[in-house]
Order: sequence, then C-alpha cells, then structure tokens
Amino acid sequence: MPTDGDSTSNTPWTIERGHDPVLATAIHAGYRLREEVATVFRLPEHHRLREEDPFTDRWVGVAANSVVVHQSRFEVDLNRPRDKAVYRRPEDAWGLDMWHVELSDGLVTRSLDLYDAFYHELGRVFDELVEVHGRFVVLDIHSYNHRRSGPEGPADDADANPEINLGTESVEGAEWEPVLDAFARGLTRIPLDDRPVDVRSNVRFRGGNMARWINARYGSRGCAIAVEMKKIFMDEWTGHVDEHRMATIGRILESGAAEVREALAESSPR
Repeated sequence: MPTDGDSTSNTPWTIERGHDPVLATAIHAGYRLREEVATVFRLPEHHRLREEDPFTDRWVGVAANSVVVHQSRFEVDLNRPRDKAVYRRPEDAWGLDMWHVELSDGLVTRSLDLYDAFYHELGRVFDELVEVHGRFVVLDIHSYNHRRSGPEGPADDADANPEINLGTESVEGAEWEPVLDAFARGLTRIPLDDRPVDVRSNVRFRGGNMARWINARYGSRGCAIAVEMKKIFMDEWTGHVDEHRMATIGRILESGAAEVREALAESSPR
C-alpha cells in the first residue's frame, strides 16, 4: 500500500519545475494524515485505498512540471470548494464513517490553512508559467473505481465508464479546442491490450474544483484537463498493481502530453 505519496519528505506536497508549458498533478495520490487528524480517524485502510488515488503520482513525469500532494484527501480535499474541503460527516464522503469524534473547529481550520497555502502556491507556479510560456496546460491526473459491487462482483457498465474520462466542462474558449482534440488523439496512439484505449469526455466526471479554479482564473492563458483513469491498472479492493498496465498508461499519457505541446506551439498567440 502506498504511504505518503511514496515521499520521504515531511512537506505536504512536492513541486517539480522544468522548462515545459505542460504541468501534471496528482493531488489525490497522498496517504499521509497529520497526527491530530490520524488520532481521531477511524476509517479502515482498505476504504481509504478505494477513495484515494494511489499510484497516480507515478505518472506525473509525463511533464517536466509536476505537483504531487502527500496529504490524504481525508485530511483536506484540494479538489473541492473550500467550504466542502474537509469531510465532517458521512454524507460528505460516500457515506463513510470516518471519525471517532466530531471534528473540532480548530482542527478544521488547520486543515483549511493547508488548502489556502496550496492554492496560493499554485497561483505562483501558474503565474510563472504564463510569464515564461505565454500559455500552459495542466493534466490533473486522478483515478476512479469501477467494481463497486465488490471484489468478486462484475465491473460497472463499460459504456458509462470510459477507461480515460476527460473532464473538460470548465474549459472555455475556442482557442483551447485544438489542444483538447490533440490530447485526446494522442492518448489513443498507444495501444492498451492491443487496442486503442477508450477515451471520452465528461461521461463520469466533468472536472473538479482545481480544474474549475485554473480555467476561471487563467482563461485563454491556462487550461486544466481533469484526467480520470479507471482503475484497470490495479485491484481497487486489494491494492495489487498491474505493473504492465501502469507502464502502458504512462506511455499513453506521454503521447497525449506530446500532442499537447505540439498543439500549443502551433496555436501560440505569442
């Protein structure tokens, strides 16, 4: 099972910078809980594993710029609006009974301090990308469950659960259409199990808070695409990883990122 986003650092997230107009994120990869949260947290590990996005941090290398969050979404969910970023009740988190006691306002405030610091840091990073490149694209990498009926039950309907769901609802402006088309096209160039991967947009997910925040703040200068990988690369109930599929998906994402760079270069306003 992953621990702390496979990081040995005590920092809540890691930001890597390189000369690239593309940035990849894994903001739900983290497994760490700070001590005051862990003390009152009661959710068994296998439930955490299913709702976190383990191993997605292994794909952020498709871009020279990356952001990996090491704190668990059960501490603070950076992909939700601020007023919903801390799961206080079961109805906030898929009906899961998470806490031994009711969370104190002080604990929640300290979790939201992380939320505020994260978005402040993102703004600094993206402002620099605009300064250097004129425009940038964020690949916001997540994963999702598709065997909700249990480890021995059937997989969810494939027609309603693409292998890669692109959340692009908050992307506005015709100038981004060539980039979105190029990314989707690039994802299908590398075969998965001797066939093109199933890539569709806005079927299961339309993009979370971070993508909406980026697209609203940067408009024609920045575009965030939520990339939801169906958990075909692992057993969502046991955590066992299919290393071959992990590697293949990495190559698929690399192909998509390469097409994004080419599309940005061809349509750059500068």
